[in-house]
Amino acid sequence: MRTFLLNISSPDGKLFSGEAVMITLRGIEGDLAVMAGHIPFITSVVPCEVKITLPDGTEKVGHADGGLLTVAADGVTLLGSFHW
Repeated sequence: MRTFLLNISSPDGKLFSGEAVMITLRGIEGDLAVMAGHIPFITSVVPCEVKITLPDGTEKVGHADGGLLTVAADGVTLLGSFHW
């Protein structure tokens, strides 16, 4: 599967930086999943569970208390209050 660069940062610093296959979370308009090649967009993130699928098939699960998700051609960034 194709991958994309994912960065997750909180006020405490960078929490994750690496390749991912998919990230799922809840934006202000509902649940969403982002995979490589997704159209660029920006959305606010509401409190939710965040699942990251890694290239080896494992999942990392965390929780966002809110924040901002940006999807761009060069990668995806989640900024906000986040913890594993």
